[in-house]
Amino acid sequence: MSTTAIRIEDVNKIYKASDGREVQALTHIDLNVKKSEFISIIGPSGCGKSTLLRILANLDTPSSGSITWEKSADNIGFVFQDATLLPWKTVYQNAKFPLEVKKIETKENMENLDKLLELAGLKGFEKAYPRELSGGMRQRVAIVRALSYNPDVLLMDEPFGALDALTRDKMGIELLRIWTETKKTILFVTHSISEAAFLSDRVIVMSPRPGKIDEIIDINLPHPRTVEMKETIEFVNYVKKLREVLG
Repeated sequence: MSTTAIRIEDVNKIYKASDGREVQALTHIDLNVKKSEFISIIGPSGCGKSTLLRILANLDTPSSGSITWEKSADNIGFVFQDATLLPWKTVYQNAKFPLEVKKIETKENMENLDKLLELAGLKGFEKAYPRELSGGMRQRVAIVRALSYNPDVLLMDEPFGALDALTRDKMGIELLRIWTETKKTILFVTHSISEAAFLSDRVIVMSPRPGKIDEIIDINLPHPRTVEMKETIEFVNYVKKLREVLG
């Protein structure tokens, strides 16, 4: 049985609105995330998906409840919807930037960075600048950057949301390939039901605000996953089930 990477217990989040009202974004979130598991989180806009990720990334704090980590809560990678690359730095310089900031440019980490760039299909583009890359390639750089310091958990907030459908499919395959190689624990926020079903071991379906977990759906599709798999009755049934839960 897989060990637990993150245990989220009765997490609630209340914001103060500009008019002084209290707005509950999350209510009674309970979730056990297993090590090396790929979990997608879906739900209507404003249901607290990104808020939950921000809390896990220490970019926000819960109003109540607790989060227990198998290892350090500081060793987290975060990939945003926009790649947020530094335009004056090359692919290689952007990818290794966290290693510079953390002052951990060890031989082992630099060798690992080279492996990640190759794994992400970026070999030969190390000297290119962000303006010279497609949207999908910029997101690959962002993923490599987030993995460069070997985080235990990778948090991804709609990282493919701005991509066209074809590029999005390709990036999904690339992400699964990287996940298979690195064995990272991934929590992935998306608005796409199909994307969630295709990528995940489990899909968390959240309710409208205040966001709570309505249901957790296990996705028992074989690996490696291929685009052709989306045409199978098993995949179609998972998508149908998720739509039904979302209402």
